[in-house]
Amino acid sequence: MTSRGTESFDLDEYHGEVAGSLRLVDLDASVAALVSPVATSDTLHWGRNYLYGSQVATAKGEVEVVVKQFRNQGRKRRVERRWKGSKAWRSWRVSLALQEADIATPEPLMWIESRHAEGPSFFVSRRLHDVLEARFYFRALEAGREEEEYPQMEAGTVVEQIGRSIRRLHDAGIWHRDLSIGNVLFVAAEEGGPLEVYFIDLNRARIKRRLTTSQRTRDLSRLRIFRSDLQERFLLAYWGAETGGLWLRRLLYQLFFRGFLFKVWLKKVIRQPFRGLREMFSPRHPYVHIPQAPEDASKRDRAVWDELSDQPHQHATRLERLSVRIGDAPLHTREWAAAAAALPKIRRRYAELKSKLYSQPVEWPGMGIAIRPWPENPAALMGALETLGTRQVLLRLHPWQERHDEEEALARELQTRGYEVVFVLAQNRELVRDLARWRAAVTELAERFGRFGTHFQVGQAINRSKWGIWNYREYIDLAAAASEILRQDPCRQILGPAVIDYEPVRTAGILNVRQDDVYFDILASLLYVDRRGAPENTQLGFDTVDKVTQLKAIADTSPSCGERSWITEVNWPLWEGPHSPAGRKVSVDEATQANYLARYYLLALGTGLVERVYWWQLVARGYGLSHDSGEGGLCHRPSYAAFAALQRLLQGATFLGPVETSPPARLYHFRTSDGEELIAGWTSDNTLMEAQLPRPTRGAIDLCGQEFEVSGLQVEVDSSPRYFWLESG
Repeated sequence: MTSRGTESFDLDEYHGEVAGSLRLVDLDASVAALVSPVATSDTLHWGRNYLYGSQVATAKGEVEVVVKQFRNQGRKRRVERRWKGSKAWRSWRVSLALQEADIATPEPLMWIESRHAEGPSFFVSRRLHDVLEARFYFRALEAGREEEEYPQMEAGTVVEQIGRSIRRLHDAGIWHRDLSIGNVLFVAAEEGGPLEVYFIDLNRARIKRRLTTSQRTRDLSRLRIFRSDLQERFLLAYWGAETGGLWLRRLLYQLFFRGFLFKVWLKKVIRQPFRGLREMFSPRHPYVHIPQAPEDASKRDRAVWDELSDQPHQHATRLERLSVRIGDAPLHTREWAAAAAALPKIRRRYAELKSKLYSQPVEWPGMGIAIRPWPENPAALMGALETLGTRQVLLRLHPWQERHDEEEALARELQTRGYEVVFVLAQNRELVRDLARWRAAVTELAERFGRFGTHFQVGQAINRSKWGIWNYREYIDLAAAASEILRQDPCRQILGPAVIDYEPVRTAGILNVRQDDVYFDILASLLYVDRRGAPENTQLGFDTVDKVTQLKAIADTSPSCGERSWITEVNWPLWEGPHSPAGRKVSVDEATQANYLARYYLLALGTGLVERVYWWQLVARGYGLSHDSGEGGLCHRPSYAAFAALQRLLQGATFLGPVETSPPARLYHFRTSDGEELIAGWTSDNTLMEAQLPRPTRGAIDLCGQEFEVSGLQVEVDSSPRYFWLESG
């Protein structure tokens, strides 16, 4: 069905409708770009559905749009889509109705629907600018900070404006049915004029001839207005001159309002205990761009590659994974027994290392960065690397690929420019199952890339089944085969076992189980903070410094490993939808990522127990220091500036130790390569507090390398590290 003023389209994989006023230059190319998460400009909302920005080419130029992607996996959603139409189509239909009624909503431009039964659908609207989500204002209102954060908005006027706007919506016969503070937008009008209220998220709305008082009140009760005086102004603005029986409407409103709050609370209470149980039997629905596992794949072979996050995705359910691990119980028992037998000597060495921490100056070893080829603009990639300042680079190789020309060209360029390159030989399930193919791939890569570097990490995240390894024996077989090939050149050094996250039992078990075929010159760890919180957070009582010390103790006491310890992967994932390598609950914003990056490097390298820390990676959506600008160049995040500033300040420096101060403040004392003295200061939480320096400061630099004025002994520090130059002593 074609709506008035719109045109339908029917392509091979998608069909839908487009506003006639849009005048697209190329419909096929526009649809392909809009449905591809790769083409997103930014993430706007990351929840049950994915909301992102994009652009389309029209006869009048580029138009900025917002795309809402609806997932349709599962029988319930398939049935709903069949009988009610897709959520994208329903959003389109109601948006057009609001337009005809002259009620503010982002202009609907297109709806797109996959032909596959569980394929996604997309609703596209024109992007608004200078928008404030009502949720942020109401959260400030609940906390009593609205006058401080939004001084231009008076609470009573705001709720009255919302009330009048909802009345117009209802009088037009639109029952929203999901009118929460997240689905109301404020757009600033001309100076002195009232706010304009926009309604979004219309897929649940119904178009009726007339709304009952109950239906109207159910919409009103979803807005989180807790103050009684504001509730009164809100209801009066909505009902206007209809004051007769207002006390009954107030009573009905209070019943629905309290009932809605109780429903929200009850959902959390009921769903939380059963969430893990549900995931035990059925896998979480993956993002729509992730391919399905082959239908005939066994429980061990259900991982597929996710191009957006540059890592595998595991389709096997928790129950399936558990059954595999139960089948491998004898191997796991042997690994745990080896770790338990090694525990006494590890504990003794750990206590010894802890007692000597900061007892002697430590040379700042330097900061590393991981990169992958960026064929869109190799010159921009190298320019960003040069500006970053580090000379230590890690390049991950994918032995399952048929061609490695781009990686080889990048490695050659890095070596020509004088970088020290470490190569990672990652694995997938196909290579784990086929050792002959693994041997052939490693032989080829050792020959091609051994000319550009001498350090090879064997394996990647070996304690995660999505990377293809289910037990230590499978990894040892891979490592032994790779070691035999790599050791043919006596200059090469092997890193491993590359356990990810904080699992010291796995690291200790693999390095102490009896085997004569593998020896690691350097302990390689992918050391992330538990649940990706602040680097000072503890896990089982151990923070980042403790974990680094534990790894060094394991290396020192293992018969299968040298005494050197490197961290070859760390990052903090960003709030960028399917590009993020972790869930939204553990992702952070860009400013927090930059803070955590600097603090992690200061804490880990300050111990003197780990020689290198590599950030994963330079250019990547979702976690990198930079990302594609969409115009052939790079956009640098605050973390890029934070890395560059820390590298520039401390290259060749000596860490003299922590300065005694009051927690949560931390002060780290350095002597730079030119003899200057520098204090790095921060707090381990969001506290802003004063700290006293050993000597007066003569100047300071913020996290991103910008100078600011400060003097004296007392300085302010917060969660964002700052660097203070000390006057000559």
